[in-house]
Amino acid sequence: MLLHSFTITMFMLLLLSSFLNQASLSDVDPITFSFHSFDAQSCAEGGELICWGDAVAGNGYIDVTPTNQLTNGTTSGLGNRVGRIMHRDPVLAWPANIFTTFTVRISKDPNSTGSGGDGMAFVMAPGSGPSPDNSYGAFLGLLNRNTKSGSQLGVELDTFFNNEFDPDDNHIGIDTDKISSVAAVSLDRIGVDLKLGKEVKVMINYNGWEKTLQVFAAYAGNPLVSVLNHSIIMSKTTPRSVYVGFTGSTGTVSESHQILDWVFYSLPLPKNSLDNGHEMAKKIKKIMIITFPLGSGALVLAMSIYMMIKTCHRRNLRKDKGSDIEIQTRTAANTPKMFLLKDLSKATLNFSKDNLLGTGGFGSVYLGLISDPPSSIAVKRISATSKQGEREFLAEICTIGRLRHKNIVQLLGWCHEGNHLLLVYEYMPNGSLDRFISKAFLEWQTRYKILTGLASALLYLHEECGSTVVHRDVKPNNVMLDSEYNACLGDFGLARFFESEAAVTTMLAGTPGYLAPECTYTGKATPESDAFSYGIVVLEVVCGRRSMGGIGQNNLVDYVWNLHGKGELLQCVDSKLGGKFDEEEIKRVLAVGLACSHPDPLFRPTMRKVVQIFMNPNEPIVDLPECRPSAIYVTVHSSSPSTTNILGLSNSGSSSSASVPEEKAVQLGR
Repeated sequence: MLLHSFTITMFMLLLLSSFLNQASLSDVDPITFSFHSFDAQSCAEGGELICWGDAVAGNGYIDVTPTNQLTNGTTSGLGNRVGRIMHRDPVLAWPANIFTTFTVRISKDPNSTGSGGDGMAFVMAPGSGPSPDNSYGAFLGLLNRNTKSGSQLGVELDTFFNNEFDPDDNHIGIDTDKISSVAAVSLDRIGVDLKLGKEVKVMINYNGWEKTLQVFAAYAGNPLVSVLNHSIIMSKTTPRSVYVGFTGSTGTVSESHQILDWVFYSLPLPKNSLDNGHEMAKKIKKIMIITFPLGSGALVLAMSIYMMIKTCHRRNLRKDKGSDIEIQTRTAANTPKMFLLKDLSKATLNFSKDNLLGTGGFGSVYLGLISDPPSSIAVKRISATSKQGEREFLAEICTIGRLRHKNIVQLLGWCHEGNHLLLVYEYMPNGSLDRFISKAFLEWQTRYKILTGLASALLYLHEECGSTVVHRDVKPNNVMLDSEYNACLGDFGLARFFESEAAVTTMLAGTPGYLAPECTYTGKATPESDAFSYGIVVLEVVCGRRSMGGIGQNNLVDYVWNLHGKGELLQCVDSKLGGKFDEEEIKRVLAVGLACSHPDPLFRPTMRKVVQIFMNPNEPIVDLPECRPSAIYVTVHSSSPSTTNILGLSNSGSSSSASVPEEKAVQLGR
C-alpha cells in the first residue's frame, strides 16, 4: 500500500514537473559575447562587428567618432560627424532578459569652453545598417528630423544640454521613437562627469519578467550605482529580433567617443511569457491543489522511511569522501536547488577570468547569468582539495540555506559533481563593504543604513531564526551591498548553531582583528563574540579606516577609546564626510561600537539592544567607562558544577585565577 501510494504521488509530481519544464522551453538559444579590447580585425570583413560612418576599431578600443587631434592648434573638420558599430548577429529582444556592460571614454574638445557635443548611445535596432542620414548632433546617430516613428531602443550618454527636453549636459536617458527621452536623469548626483575623458562603466539590465529597464553607472573601478529604473514593454518598442551596438555623433563642437570593452547577454524567457505571468501561476496552483492533498501524506511517510533506512546504512557503512558529501548536501539542502555544473559553467562563460568578482580563502567567486529564474548570480567555486573548503561548503548549505532575511545574502543553490563544489548566491552589484573602508566614499546616511541592516541580520541569527546561529566571521569582506546599498551578511562557511553547553574546541575560527579576545581562552564562539566583531566593523565604517591591531594609534579601538576619554570623540570621524552628519546620531553609533568591542563579553549589548538604539533616537545608550578597561575576565566551566574558573589578563601579562559563584563575574578597569 505504501509503495502504491508513493508511486501514485511520484507520478503526479512527474506530471507537474513535465508541465513546468514544457512551460520553460524556448525556441531560441541564449546569446552571449564579450570584447575585452578591440583590434582592427574587430570591424574587418568577417569580424564580429560592423563599423559605419566615422567608427574605427584598433589600439584596444573603438573610436565611434574621430578623436580630437589638433591640427595647427585647432580641431579640423570634426564637427557634425556620426559613427555606428553593430554586432553582426541578431539577438532576441523579447521575451528575454538582457544584460550588458561596457566601458566608455568621452573626451571634450580641449578648445571648447561650452558644453560637449553631443554624446553616444547603446542601441537596439531592427537592422545592422548605418545611422540615418543627417543624424548628427543632438540626434546621436539614432534617428533624424524626418523620423516619424521608431522601432528601436537607445540608452543615451548625452553631453549636450537641449533646453527642450534634457535635464543638463551630463545625463543618461532612454530613447525610443524620438530623441526626447522617455526617461532621463543627471549623473551629477553620483559624481560622474561624462566629458572628463575618464573611463565610465555602464551596466544595462532589462528584466523581461517585470518589464523594467535599469541602468547603472560609475567611474571604472568604482562600484556601480543604480541611476535609472524605468518600466518599458520591449515588445511594443522593438522587433522581436534586433541588432545591438553603439552610435555617437558630434555637432558644432567636436568630441571623441571611445568604447573600451563590451559584454552582452540575451537569455530567452519561456514562449508563453508574453501572456500574463499570473495565468501560468494560476494553472500551476490548480495542479498543486489537486496533487498535493492526494499524495503529500504518502510521500512524506515514504521519504521518512527512506531517510531512516539511508541514515542507518550510512552509520554502518563508511563511504568515500565524495559520496559522503553528496549524501549530506542532499539531506541538508532542502530549500536551495541543485544546479548542474554545465549550467553554471555556461552562466559564467566557463568561469572566465573576466567574470571573476573576487578570490577568498576557500575559492573564487564569479558573475553569472541564468534564465531559470532569470537573474544575475554569484557563483563561489570552492577548492575540493581543501578539507576546510569542504566543511565550509556543508556549513553554508546547513545554515544560510535555511535562512531568509532581507539583510542576509540568499543561497540560491549548490552543485557537487566530482571534485567540483559550487555555491550559488544572489548577485550583489556593489560588492563588499570592505571596498568602502578607506578606499571609496559613502555618505553618512548610507553608512548608517548599512550598520543598521547588519545589526538586523545578526539579531535575526541570534534570536529570531528558530535556533541561535553564530556567524563567527563578521567583517567588512563578508558584508555585501546590493544595488541600493543595503547590507547583506554572507559567507556562512564558519557559522555554527550555538548551544550554551557546547564543548570547547581548540580550533579558533574567525579573522584576527575581529575575533573576540575571550575566544582565545574558551575556543568557543558566542553571540557576544559576534557582537565584538560587529563593534569593530562599526568603528571602521565611522572612522573610514581599518583596525590594524597592536596598541596605541595603530589600533583603531584604542584610538577611539582615547578620544572618548579626552571628550574629543568626534575627531575620529572620517574626514571625507566633511562634517556632513548629525553629531548626536554619530555619537550614539560610536558608543555602540565601543560598547560592542568591550573586552568583557558580559558588558556588550545584545544585537536587539543595538537595533533599538539605531531605530529609536530616544532609546537610552549603554553606559561607557571613561577609558578602555585594561583587563578581561573570561569564564570557563570547571569540573565542579557549582563554580566557574575566572582567568584574568592585565596589561603586564600576569594572570590569576579564583573560584567564584557561577553567575558572577568581576570587571577590572583603569
